[in-house]
Formats: sequence, structure tokens, C-alpha cells
Amino acid sequence: MTARELDEDDVRIRPKRSSRPRTKDRPDYSEAILARIIAVDRGRSAALIEGTDVILTAMKARELGKKSVVVGDIVRIVGDISGKLDTLARIVAVEPRRNELTRTVEDDAGMERMIVSNVDQIGIVLAAANPEPRHGFIDRALVVAFDQRITPLIIMTKCDLGDPSEFLSAYKDLDVESIQIQRGGDLTPLRQHLAGKRTVLLGHSGVGKSTLVNALVDSANRATGVVNDVTGRGRHTSSSAIALELNDRSGWIIDTPGVRSFGLAHVQRDRVIGAFSEFAAAIEHCPRNCSHDEEECALNTMITDPNSLARLVNLRGLLREGKLNS
Repeated sequence: MTARELDEDDVRIRPKRSSRPRTKDRPDYSEAILARIIAVDRGRSAALIEGTDVILTAMKARELGKKSVVVGDIVRIVGDISGKLDTLARIVAVEPRRNELTRTVEDDAGMERMIVSNVDQIGIVLAAANPEPRHGFIDRALVVAFDQRITPLIIMTKCDLGDPSEFLSAYKDLDVESIQIQRGGDLTPLRQHLAGKRTVLLGHSGVGKSTLVNALVDSANRATGVVNDVTGRGRHTSSSAIALELNDRSGWIIDTPGVRSFGLAHVQRDRVIGAFSEFAAAIEHCPRNCSHDEEECALNTMITDPNSLARLVNLRGLLREGKLNS
């Protein structure tokens, strides 16, 4: 059949596009239930309905786009909220965050990775030995804690292997509390600091975070590992963050994977300096636009205490580095 022989019934006519104007209205989820994210794994989240013991499995709605959902988020959920096995609800909104614990990824200083949100306290966990503690990690964690107005708490584990008193003396002039714990020792002082708070545990692999969690939460069953004798580094035993309620239900702890780097490229320079509050008086005598790493810097002559000098080295290192990793 030639083109001329085509009957009009044989011609496909594309349907007209709707002349109905597109609406800018968005669905109203104000009546959706509120829940707190307690775990995220491969796109699925476990969410605890506020004021109940019901835990839902939920996935992020498409309309949230690239907005991430992390442990600690308060979210609005629709769909099946029964919490029964094999049911799936939908996260349609993330409420404004009170604070965010974020680090810059090691291999890309421009990329931030949020760890948790809406916490009251950061438990900075280090071992007195095996692996050896490092001031740099504490200083970075303190920068983020002060920047986000989160109370820091230094937790020293494995104190039966060494006395951390000299190490901790670097922070004696700061308003930062610390706890020393021996393996198998009494955890009452730690429980007192955790009561009534949501605390995220942050530390390198092998320092004993998961061991602490297992001691504080009977049902945790977090995998524990050992430290490599050659590298001095621990093996990652926690693959994702998870929030767990303490045995006495007095508070929550969030166990996180061990970190090998904690970049601060996302934190503004002035905020980094502000985390070293013991230098504030000396900095007032610095020349205008002082980089705090030059010959005329007042810190060179006004800071003489050995512990403060060690902190000054860390501050200058943070300000000097292009990629602020520990």
C-alpha cells in the first residue's frame, strides 16, 4: 500500500496533551505520624513511632529526592504503620534537625557524610593502649561537638593496660568531662553520664565501642573485633549506625562504625578556632587577619604550657591542611 492509498482510519493520531494546568500544590503530610529513625540499612529504615514501642520498616519516598535519612532523624511516615512482619511504610518528610554529626570523606574533601542527627552527647571513645590514643582525633571530634552544640564526653577504655592521666591532662582546662574504664570494670559512672541523653559513640575501630554497647544493652549482640598487632588498627565490626535503648530505659546510645578518618573541611575556619577556647585570650592580641601560623602570632609567645602547646600544634595542623583527616 502506498502512502497515497492510506485511509484516514489507518493514520495514528497522537492524543492531545491535557490543557489542565499543572498544580504546584504538594501533598499535605501534616497528619502523618512522627517516628524516630533508629537504624538505616540498604535503603530501608527502622523507625520507632514516637511515644510507643512500635518499630516500623520504612523506605524513603521518591519526593524526598536526594535528601538523606540518618539515624536520629525525626520523620513523618504514612502507609502501613502496624509494624507487622513484611509490612513497609513510607517516609515522606524529615523534620528540621536540631544538630548534625557530619564528617568530610577522606578521598573527597568536598563531600560530606552525615553520621547521625538530633543527639545530646558525643561519647569520644579511645583506648588507653592497643590502639594508642591520639589527640588529633579528640580535637576533631571536639570541633564538631562545639560547632553543633553537642556535649562531648571522653571515654577511655582498656585503662587496665595503661594510665591515660597524662594523655587526658591536655584537656584539663576545657569544660570536657572524661571517664576511665577498665575491661570488665564497673560501668556505673558511664551509665550516670548516659542517663536521660541520646549519646552517639564515636571512635576508631578496636577501641571497644561495641564491647561497651553489649555491656549496656543486653539485646545488642554487636560484633567485636581485635586490633592488628602489625598496623595497630582495629577491624571494622559495625557496618552501620544503630540506636539502642539502655537496659534501664534511661537513655539511648548510638553505635557507629569505626572511623579511620574524620575530615573537617566542611567546618568554617572560625568555628574550628572557636573549639580551642583556651586560646581565646591570647588570640585577642594577634595582629589583624592573623593566620595563627605566622611569626607575629601572639600564640607563639603567650602559650607555654606543654599540654597547650600540643593542642596548638593540632590547631595549626587543622588550619593548614587542605583535607582535614585524622
